Amino acid sequence: MFNDLSSPLALLRTRRSGKPRDLAGPGPSDAQLQEMCAIACRTPDHGKLAPWRFVIVGADQRDAFAEVLRAAYLAERPEAKRLELESIEQFAHQAAALVVALSSPRTDSQIPLWEQELSAGAACMNLLHAAHAMGFAGGWLTTWAAFDDRVRDAFGAAPERIAGFIFIGTPSRPLEERPRPDLADTVTHWRP
Repeated sequence: MFNDLSSPLALLRTRRSGKPRDLAGPGPSDAQLQEMCAIACRTPDHGKLAPWRFVIVGADQRDAFAEVLRAAYLAERPEAKRLELESIEQFAHQAAALVVALSSPRTDSQIPLWEQELSAGAACMNLLHAAHAMGFAGGWLTTWAAFDDRVRDAFGAAPERIAGFIFIGTPSRPLEERPRPDLADTVTHWRP
């Protein structure tokens, strides 16, 4: 199940996101999810604050997660249509595993909030790299739910924010390569 770790650069070159709706079983075991989270915690972290948390939503908790999403959605959109609610249900149940990543800033720290938020994003990326190295694919989504306080409150409390919903599983179809930016557009050399 593990990808070839003899070539770390080849591994990094082949990582790509999977569409969560296309990520099926088998998914990672509880031990694998714990290892992925441990690897994710090996991220740059100025001040050693660990300004992020991961909440694993078990398969037996997906119905409760769907209800949290549904209630939050209906609180803002009481006239929601059946298809919208079905989409929420599908979101809650996609992929074999779900990890909710939280940015958990330490407001009592002198480390700037921006650096703490960047560290949370790096931890999410490390989680995706770990999933890929173990032979799985991951998809990092936000959607409206990541910005809804009712949904956030199901997993934490302010000043925490949901950094994303990270879905992990086995691709049910080949992953598509997406266009990548041209290095000439994204990398320059400084010339003083």
